[in-house]
Amino acid sequence: MVPFSIAMATAFALAGCATQTAPPPVEVLARPEAAPPQAPQAPRLLPKVPQPPERPVAPPSVTDPSIPQAQRIDAFVDYTARTYGVSPQRIRDTLAQAEFKQGIVDAMNRPAEKTRTWAEYRPIFLNDARIRGGRQFLAANRPALARIEARTGVPAEVIVAIIGVETSYGKITGNYRVLDAIYTLAFGYPKRAPFFAGELAQLFALTEVEPQLDLATLKGSYAGAMGMGQFMPSSYRLWAQDGDGDGRRNLLDNLPDVFASIANYFVVHGWQRGGPVVARAERDPGAADFEPEGLDPVYPLADLAARGYRPRAGEPQAEGATLLTFDGDGGKEHWLAYRNFYVISRYNHSPKYAMAVHQLSQAIANPSSP
Repeated sequence: MVPFSIAMATAFALAGCATQTAPPPVEVLARPEAAPPQAPQAPRLLPKVPQPPERPVAPPSVTDPSIPQAQRIDAFVDYTARTYGVSPQRIRDTLAQAEFKQGIVDAMNRPAEKTRTWAEYRPIFLNDARIRGGRQFLAANRPALARIEARTGVPAEVIVAIIGVETSYGKITGNYRVLDAIYTLAFGYPKRAPFFAGELAQLFALTEVEPQLDLATLKGSYAGAMGMGQFMPSSYRLWAQDGDGDGRRNLLDNLPDVFASIANYFVVHGWQRGGPVVARAERDPGAADFEPEGLDPVYPLADLAARGYRPRAGEPQAEGATLLTFDGDGGKEHWLAYRNFYVISRYNHSPKYAMAVHQLSQAIANPSSP
């Protein structure tokens, strides 16, 4: 209640006068006006998952398509030699052997993650052959994978699923010469030239410390990814590990190195031991569409619930999540994606890719599933 005061009047009888003085006017303090309604506050976002420093990209002198290619190659030689201490002559001699491949550019322009719905994309990796192959691979390598899981917290089935999605358990590692693939994209694919020219420089730096990798014969994907886990040169150089102690990091066909390196990639990017990956979500009737930018799990569950999206009963919960919406076989699917989903997506930034890895890992680990 707001207090107020009244000035009381005092009546005086005046002797010999037929009238009395009138009381003074009453003074009332004004009540304050009601405060205008407050606009709803923006949600309190949670911190993003800490990430390693961004991998270096090549400077504009190397990547600007308006500069003649011969000058860009000269700039690349200088950049790589100064940055990584590689002999300029070695760089020039190697680049002279590189070939431009138009088919690589064409393939980059039609990735399955962008051209297919989830209902079309999922069966590529969630099929009987891939699931059976994963269970057999896990059984054949269980002791080595168990050691890595115990040390890093990355489940064995997740490591196996990465290998299954990337190379069908080592059967399809790519038929493109890595030198040609990255050279083509560095100098013939302008929209991603800074990244791929940076990877080309990292390829030279990598082969300085891993001389068993022969640039003349090294094969990989059309994007230049190598080995059973399809590491790009920078990932290979920065995060590959020697899993068997032989003094080399061989991700082409050495399983202990492959397992240790995939797990280390996840750890470096923030894997949470024992943490959930996703939860199937219910959407409240009348809830508005919500499409967060990026995959960072920064939304408290209370905020997502206020928007009309909450985990289904029995699904795992974690405080930080984001919302995924896929076009599935039965229509729209809504998922809450947690920290470990985000970490899987650092391997390939497509949410469809990360979901395929997760669901394949579940099918591999659960023999009773279809």
